[in-house]
Amino acid sequence: MSNELDNLVDVTDDIAVEHGLTLDEYKMIVDHMGRVPNMTELGVFSVMWSEHCSYKSSRKWLKKLPVDGPQVIQGPGENAGVIDIDDGDTAIFKMESHNHPSFIEPYQGAATGVGGIMRDVFTMGARPVANLNALRFGAPEHPKTRHLMAGVVSGIGGYGNCIGVPTVGGEVNFDPSYNGNILVNAMCVGTARADKIFYAAATGVGSPVVYVGAKTGRDGIHGATMASAEFDDDSAEKRPTVQVGDPFTEKLLLEACQELMASDAIIGIQDMGAAGLTSSSVEMADKGGVGILIDLDKVPCRETEMTGYEMLLSESQERMLMVLKPGREVEAEKIFHRWGLDFSVIGELTDSNRMVVYHQGEEIADMPLGPLADGAPEYDRPHVPTPARPAFDGDSVQHQPLGDSLKSLMGNSEIASRRWIWEQYDSMVMGDTLVGPGGDAALVRVHGTKKALAVSTDVTPRYCFADPIEGGKQAVAEAYRNISATGAKPLAITNCLNFGNPERPEIMGQFVGCLDGMGQACAALDFPVVSGNVSLYNETNGTGILPTPAIGGVGVIGDYDNAVGSGFTAQGAMAFVVGATHGALGASLYQRDILGNKDVVAPPAVDLQAELRHGAFIREAIGDKLVSAAHDVSDGGLLVATAEMCMRHGLGLSSDMQGDAGYWFGEDQARYVVQVSADHVAAFTEKAARDNVFIAKIGEIGGSDLTINDTLLISIEELNQINESWLPDLMSGKTA
Repeated sequence: MSNELDNLVDVTDDIAVEHGLTLDEYKMIVDHMGRVPNMTELGVFSVMWSEHCSYKSSRKWLKKLPVDGPQVIQGPGENAGVIDIDDGDTAIFKMESHNHPSFIEPYQGAATGVGGIMRDVFTMGARPVANLNALRFGAPEHPKTRHLMAGVVSGIGGYGNCIGVPTVGGEVNFDPSYNGNILVNAMCVGTARADKIFYAAATGVGSPVVYVGAKTGRDGIHGATMASAEFDDDSAEKRPTVQVGDPFTEKLLLEACQELMASDAIIGIQDMGAAGLTSSSVEMADKGGVGILIDLDKVPCRETEMTGYEMLLSESQERMLMVLKPGREVEAEKIFHRWGLDFSVIGELTDSNRMVVYHQGEEIADMPLGPLADGAPEYDRPHVPTPARPAFDGDSVQHQPLGDSLKSLMGNSEIASRRWIWEQYDSMVMGDTLVGPGGDAALVRVHGTKKALAVSTDVTPRYCFADPIEGGKQAVAEAYRNISATGAKPLAITNCLNFGNPERPEIMGQFVGCLDGMGQACAALDFPVVSGNVSLYNETNGTGILPTPAIGGVGVIGDYDNAVGSGFTAQGAMAFVVGATHGALGASLYQRDILGNKDVVAPPAVDLQAELRHGAFIREAIGDKLVSAAHDVSDGGLLVATAEMCMRHGLGLSSDMQGDAGYWFGEDQARYVVQVSADHVAAFTEKAARDNVFIAKIGEIGGSDLTINDTLLISIEELNQINESWLPDLMSGKTA
């Protein structure tokens, strides 16, 4: 074996534990190896068996999610999921977390999260066409919140804007549970022709293994391990494990890959993401059923005297690993050099089913691939269900006037406009964004066609905490509604499952419950999971985040001219609510923030058959031109949804609906607010009766005020000012 410094250290139980392994796991590794591993081999096993790479606490439950359907071309297990969007076109997408790095170094953590998820998509042969994000920060008044949010937003915008991919949507929430562990989930959507999709499996003994992109440095070493452990008071010291991104290099890498992909030279391709060269080598060889030999002396490095351990575990950004058809190396090298990128043949495929690594002319690692790739233990961790919560008794509390409650909610941290954030993102670059941030779902044209993708991110963590099963259902259902509200057909989801420490039975119970609810919703709505990510150990000093299974939904509309927006546009048109209202105030913003009631009570129930029926009704009504604007009802209930539609284009509404606080602010599910022109009301009403869908007229659109039963609640101008001012005031230090 090599006499390099790393491998001169004798591996002990203590060193294995320092690498994030348990003693039982270390014993399994020794058994697989048939001997004690050296330090390099231990490092490789430790990252491949980390929670972040192996999903050892979640694999059992992920297998229960629906992943198939006629629209699914590639489900979970590849760099990203692929769905059929007709005419030989596909959408390729995924969502991933970069939580811990973004807390430690918010700009670079968020920026490299965006860069990493885009590489997952263009590795598959797609050209990225849209970025989204799902962000969670601590309490607005927490001393770190403004700093963290400013850095994260700047990092997302800095990377996405520079590479030239529009950031078209997302969500941002605040809660004290994220004070010590923010969430930064990045999603990317791309498009590709169905006959030009690339996969990771490496085949062909003797085929060259090629490194392309940026040089390797010491940044990000043990990033995957760091992402698999909870935080403590010394977490800031982990800054060296955060990668540094370069969007300009990524743009070159994207274009070089696209150029080479136009040929037939590539056998397999894999992004060097978490665990860097190690994970990409292991995954490609294992999927192809071959072995791999790597010569680290051929790896382009930007730092001197890097050890093999460091090179294998580095998570330096903007790098790819490829396996090419023999004889195509010169052709490929010319392309990458023309784009100013490194290109090096660093190894070859073998028939050994082992990963063998050389450095400085000596063998420094020789490991079986099977145990590295799929041999991590699969844990069935103890879990306890979240206890059933009591129903909320809204009849026994003192309610405020509707107008006062509405004003408070529209300036609330959960509902206030996110314009301050999205205006830092370029949402129009590439010229195919039809609807950007601020609506239910963004719409992005499939270039050169009349089709458009509808994309959104959604989850309501307070529901998931109160009842994980219903919360998991609701997250999927809301993504389904947001897409349906544009007129697009929901096709599939990706997810980013953010939870606390899975070794705590109550946290594992939240995970199991949320996946149960998600699975039920995906099955009922024909909305399968095609990709995703699990992020566990989101805790600081034993305090976990709210369970936050973020959902990224993707749908398609055949002709984007038929899509509708989420704001009222027509004086004299009628506003209707689709779906019955029962006044579900439990776990609502009204309960928490208007009544000040912090009790954990049952959230609104999710009727999946109603979601399916109402979604189809909305899409058909839009397609039949009966509905000219639509918006789903979620946080804040019916009155907030109506107010948001008024603000979109400055049109008021006059209503004679009789209703109490539960009616106007309850968060009953499966509901939409729609605009119907006066001459379409009869046909709309008849369709609802035929389809067995409950509707109720809210009022008439027009004027510049929001009025209920001749009582002026607020002018749209004042409503807009309240809604738009909260976040700028927070970031300028005026309020918290």
